Amino acid sequence: MSEKRMLIVGAELVKRIDDNRGDMDRSEFLNFLIENQLKGEGKRHNGVTQEEFHQFQEGTKELLRNFLEFFISYGLELGKQPKNEEFEQLTQRLQALGSKGKDS
Repeated sequence: MSEKRMLIVGAELVKRIDDNRGDMDRSEFLNFLIENQLKGEGKRHNGVTQEEFHQFQEGTKELLRNFLEFFISYGLELGKQPKNEEFEQLTQRLQALGSKGKDS
């Protein structure tokens, strides 16, 4: 017979264990959870890292810059000379995005 030790845990944790262990006894259930957690260490979780999110953000900004640049250039090549505030705002946003991308 294996050596046994006592583990003191809070009443709420014991209730959660009992609510979720099914037919297993507490010891088997805790062993099952620990084994699954250790096996799962090498697996990738369904989230993204901060670095991956930052790369996604930068890629999206670059795509937006290219999109705006294309449509502004396309409109200028067709001979339409925009003279309204919207064009000025778009140009300023494009320049702002361009300067932010170069600083990063």
